[in-house]
Amino acid sequence: MDNTPDSVKQLLASEDYGDRISAVNQMRQLDPADALGLLCQAAEDNHARVRYAAVSQIANVGNQDRERVLALLKKALLTDAEVDVRAAAADSLGALQFTEAFDDLKIVYEETADWLLQFSILAALGELGDPRSFDLLKDALSADNQLFRTAAIGALGELENAEAIPLLLPFVEDSDWQTRLRLAQALSHFDEHPEVKQALEKLAGDEFDAVAQAAQAHL
Repeated sequence: MDNTPDSVKQLLASEDYGDRISAVNQMRQLDPADALGLLCQAAEDNHARVRYAAVSQIANVGNQDRERVLALLKKALLTDAEVDVRAAAADSLGALQFTEAFDDLKIVYEETADWLLQFSILAALGELGDPRSFDLLKDALSADNQLFRTAAIGALGELENAEAIPLLLPFVEDSDWQTRLRLAQALSHFDEHPEVKQALEKLAGDEFDAVAQAAQAHL
């Protein structure tokens, strides 16, 4: 039987949180306009797994009512009791390119001690495409956490600010192949610059095939 807004709504009203999770998953099959209202309802659920599923999925339909979704995601980012939900909110804010949320993302990044939330914000800033992210991402390049450095490299590539080039080029020699892979992908945004071409040529000969192939694709 096909899923309908009414059948999904009934599942969402169940006392069994597994049913409510199922309801959120079934919302993918609904018209985006119908799904959005139900996802907003699920995003206020008393079970963190339901909220996480809804907040993660809302990026797919959030353009239906950006004002409502922005308010919901900012609330989740700033106040939710579960860090996974806050991280999902950051992801969705980035995916929907809510530049209005930049200040909130920056504040949370600087104030939280949770690495997962910080990592999610760094990744989101790349999708956000807001030039105000540059300094924060620049600082993250020197973080002790390798995942932070990798996320910052990718995000700086997505910003396409040529001032990032001299900051990125030293990572050609990084010992971690995943960092070099992300670098090859990031440098593709600057492939008209001679020094970037030289770096991609070096990466094209990398001992790891994934790195070499990523660089070769942009030469």
